[in-house]
Amino acid sequence: MRTTVADWVARIIVCLMFGALCVNVLQEFLRTGHITGLMLLASESLVIVLTLARRPATIVDRSIPAGIVTLVSVAGPPLMRADHDIVALAAPDMLTGIISLLALVLIVSGKLTLGRSFGLVPANRGVVVQGPYSAVRHPIYSGYLVAHVAFLAAHPSTWNVVVFAIADGALIVRALMEERVLTTDADYRDYCARVSWHLIPGVF
Repeated sequence: MRTTVADWVARIIVCLMFGALCVNVLQEFLRTGHITGLMLLASESLVIVLTLARRPATIVDRSIPAGIVTLVSVAGPPLMRADHDIVALAAPDMLTGIISLLALVLIVSGKLTLGRSFGLVPANRGVVVQGPYSAVRHPIYSGYLVAHVAFLAAHPSTWNVVVFAIADGALIVRALMEERVLTTDADYRDYCARVSWHLIPGVF
């Protein structure tokens, strides 16, 4: 019962944070017509759908560090702001929009491949090895990082730099925590033997 309540509380929090992101991004779009934020909004909307529809996990890391890392990484996008300190540093919206679109394709393909195995906290909801997972172990996170860089380039501000540095740092730690949970599964160990890159092929 306690686990069920905690799970639903987490889902409600994610939905509320997404709502805050919607308000900020849509206001910026109506004011400027810039599409970069809309790309991020599209990718985050799928988080809501899959969070609500996810299947139960066989193993879940319910430790305090895992909870903190997950919360910090998930809180990043809703806390960003579609503004900038120095307008001259903002990259052209067309450029950042294209980069964001490519990131969105990677994120969506990863999430659709993962399906109901998607989750927030480190857990084992089934091992997925096809699609973009044949190139890197965390293609969705790779897409997040690219999308975040594009948004930051479109909206350079001290606030966004700090938010993304902390949130994306937590995202990388979260990916490694997920692997620690999944390595208890023999199928995942076999998968890791075939796919050695965490996020960026040839780099990490």
